[in-house]
Amino acid sequence: MDEILGLTQMTRVEVVVNGEDMPAATELFSKVGARGFTAVSNVSGLGHSGHHQGRLLFNERSALTLLTVVLPAERAGALLGGLRDLLANRSGVMLVSDTWVSRPEYFR
Repeated sequence: MDEILGLTQMTRVEVVVNGEDMPAATELFSKVGARGFTAVSNVSGLGHSGHHQGRLLFNERSALTLLTVVLPAERAGALLGGLRDLLANRSGVMLVSDTWVSRPEYFR
């Protein structure tokens, strides 16, 4: 199902990384041709490593950041491979889902 009510299907990738890993993640976004992303700093949550507070401790490299990017499915594979490599030996989580957008030209 490529279109729902005039919307175009894309892939949404959300990744939570340590602040120090944010530049590497956003560089991967650029390499696969993503036209933009959203970053939310100082996120908090509970995971296998315990509870993480969202407050800024010493600098933004010490806090968790949630990055969200939307791109055409044909570019997602390269991004997912790069993010899996980045997260292989670091804490973080990656979520991938289909999404539909109203302005596909913003993401191509």
